Amino acid sequence: MNGPNPLILVVDDDADLRTLITDFLRANGLRVESAADGAEMDARIAAERPDLIVLDLMMPGEDGLSILRRVRKPGGPAIIMLSAMGEDTDRIIGLEVGADDYLPKPCNPRELLARIRAVLRRRGEEGGNGIGAGGAVRRFGPWTLDIVQREVRRVDAPPAPLTDAEFRVLAAFLDRPQRVLSRDQLIEAGKGIDSDVFDRAIDVTISRLRKKLGPDDPIRTIRNEGYMFTLRVEGE
Repeated sequence: MNGPNPLILVVDDDADLRTLITDFLRANGLRVESAADGAEMDARIAAERPDLIVLDLMMPGEDGLSILRRVRKPGGPAIIMLSAMGEDTDRIIGLEVGADDYLPKPCNPRELLARIRAVLRRRGEEGGNGIGAGGAVRRFGPWTLDIVQREVRRVDAPPAPLTDAEFRVLAAFLDRPQRVLSRDQLIEAGKGIDSDVFDRAIDVTISRLRKKLGPDDPIRTIRNEGYMFTLRVEGE
């Protein structure tokens, strides 16, 4: 993170909205740059890497999902998606691809500010929901979770970067191995994402985690109760 004053990059082709958001965030003490499209965004990132990108989903040229797929990587900026469509499916798609949070347009600038602060706070946390527990690496069976890079590795596969929701849910499992966790507990572990959306997307998050863990993943569905992480966990 860029010290005590993080850099926010607002990427939106709507000049009026872009100016409104930028001015509001600056008035509330944040450093903010803006870009009208993916190419301008790339130039801004080349000059100084932002801590968080507010990214419009629907833009001419390269759309927000395409940008999200290529920008999202371990150690990269957090991303909050904006979409005028505002459908639940669009929210879930954004979270699936790797957004840290999602807001429909037009959004209340105060709510956007609160979401930005929540995402940055989660990024900066050390401890809580297992993020700081057990050192920089936690091991379970043939897998390791890299706390710093936020990626999971299996001994016979390349590392897989985790979204914020995936990381926090996996951390919750690692803190409570071999115990049943209810959906409510997992929603609480991933709080910061809109709770109503996360409730409907929790199964999607678990499914993505299972795919990234690969064969013989240790997450088991306990009918009518929730999920259980079946392995012992060690840190180093």
